[in-house]
Amino acid sequence: MDKLDAMRLFVRLADLGSFSRTASAFGISQSAVSKQLARTESTLGAQLLRRTTRGLSLTEAGQEYYDAIKQLLDGIDDAEHRIGDGQRAPSGLLRIALSASFGRMYVLPHLAEFFGLYPEVQIDVESSDRRANLITEGIDLAIRIGALPDSSMVARRIGRSECVTVGSPSYFALHGMPVHPGDASRMPSTVLVREGVVKTWRFLEDGQAFTVDPLARARYNDAELVLASALQGVGMAHAPRWLFADDLAAGRLIQVLADYAPPAVPISVVSPAGRRQPRKAQVFTEFLASKFTAIPHVAVTSAASAWEAE
Repeated sequence: MDKLDAMRLFVRLADLGSFSRTASAFGISQSAVSKQLARTESTLGAQLLRRTTRGLSLTEAGQEYYDAIKQLLDGIDDAEHRIGDGQRAPSGLLRIALSASFGRMYVLPHLAEFFGLYPEVQIDVESSDRRANLITEGIDLAIRIGALPDSSMVARRIGRSECVTVGSPSYFALHGMPVHPGDASRMPSTVLVREGVVKTWRFLEDGQAFTVDPLARARYNDAELVLASALQGVGMAHAPRWLFADDLAAGRLIQVLADYAPPAVPISVVSPAGRRQPRKAQVFTEFLASKFTAIPHVAVTSAASAWEAE
């Protein structure tokens, strides 16, 4: 293994914190990874990584070495990408993480067109409502809805998500119309559950945000089941407009409490910071952003479309 490859191996080992995952990423044995780390430490005359009960962690010397060679490797990768991208079409496997409901309704319908434009790209989708760790799981990009607190990510806002309160005509005929968000605490509702906890409903009144605990008649850990339940008149629902858009337009659902709707939150494509996006990820992001501009209830204003740190 030459010096440049040894540097790449060390950076990956530090990022993943695992000999086994690093070995798998490089297609070599764990013992080969361990021996290469030992050679690097011997050459530098310093311990770079220490083993803990939670995995591997950088020593002070290791952090200094990591920072220096990461900057060097990123520069090399950036130059290779800039030169190579101009010579070939996007290709290879693109790993994406997104929520199941949003992916099925707003990403999947466009994939056939995307593959028609970029036939050499393959997509591997991790569909889950949990927030995947892009670095340790080797994911190129994720589509996330809501606030982005992780400063280790870079985000591009490609859409917006508005939260609305809805119910079926039959439900409101039976239970009446709510006049204030507080009514949700006494009117049967169909609610979303995350990790066993019912999500509170957020509203805005006189510029002040507040939450209401809904009277949960039916609880689901899948947004599309919340939609189906609301359509059946089981209860009111409070969730993103994109989930209900078709049924609101068709009159199968009715929006209520619109004057108390909370502010929209961003729909973003996120990727690891300090790393140039591969061209396959760039074209997918641009493609999806262009599709969202044609969807009124998710389209983002031009002022919010720049890349930004989370």
